Amino acid sequence: MIHWGFIGCGNVTEKKSGPAFGKVKGSGVAAVMRRNAELAKDYAMRHNINKWYSDAHALINDNDVTAVYVSTPPGSHAEYAIAAMKAGKPVYVEKPMAASYEECVAMSEVANETGVPCFVAYYRRTLPYFLRVKQLLESREIGEPGEVKIRFIIPPYSSDLSWETLPWRVKKEVAGAGYFYDLASHQLDYLDFIFGEITEVSGTAKNVAGLYDVEDTVDGEWLHKSGVRGSGHWEFAAPVKERTDEIEIIGSRGSIRFSTFHFTPIVLNNASGEKVYTEENPENIQFYLIQSIVNYLNGNGDYPISDFRSAMRTNWVMDKMLG
Repeated sequence: MIHWGFIGCGNVTEKKSGPAFGKVKGSGVAAVMRRNAELAKDYAMRHNINKWYSDAHALINDNDVTAVYVSTPPGSHAEYAIAAMKAGKPVYVEKPMAASYEECVAMSEVANETGVPCFVAYYRRTLPYFLRVKQLLESREIGEPGEVKIRFIIPPYSSDLSWETLPWRVKKEVAGAGYFYDLASHQLDYLDFIFGEITEVSGTAKNVAGLYDVEDTVDGEWLHKSGVRGSGHWEFAAPVKERTDEIEIIGSRGSIRFSTFHFTPIVLNNASGEKVYTEENPENIQFYLIQSIVNYLNGNGDYPISDFRSAMRTNWVMDKMLG
């Protein structure tokens, strides 16, 4: 039985991840931590968890906690994950893995030195929607893939429009960068999963709208080890009605189009015409990845598909694009 302790119990843990730890066989939540003790207590009471803390290291050192989920903003991922691994407790870290590639390297060194497992929450690797795209590629529905294009364009969030309400995701000291770091990490990790690691990358980052200090527009080009070329455009301060969430993979005999966040139907085009696929997500979207981690830690499954080795590559790519 894996007894989890959560460091951070904010919005992501309410539905996306938190309930899955209790639903998976052989898993439960022993304690949660938040800097605000009252909010930690409120979360624990609402989710029938017996212990709550306002000190992360107290939770890590709790003997009833056998594994740690770090769901704080990226700026503290390295500190807490390293402390958990040094305490001998497997760790599951939210994405991106850390606030910089350098911090990822520090985490990886501890993971290698201690031999304590360190997994990262790139759960799209386990979702039926994205596994469908992978299956279409592997069955050669578009022939030999040669190019992949990402376009992600959204207007500012209402909280971006005032310095008093800026979210942590656009504060470099907390997030590592801007929305690019938070959202593009999912896309670039998934491409690493289906096409192999990225070996060459370049990019430019700009702050066009001036709503906050970090970048709001990023353009990048890269090359996967498999030979697939990639390009991307990310824009987070577009006009109000501009919204694009699309990845297109172009092969020698067709193309596949799909989204990252909206789960629009997957569209396959090849010599047979157009075919559309839809897939259902689990109620708690991180369920399948958490299940695989629990099974592995309990000795009942294969090594999970997203760990510190793959996750740190994504940080490397993003840092290269941001310059």
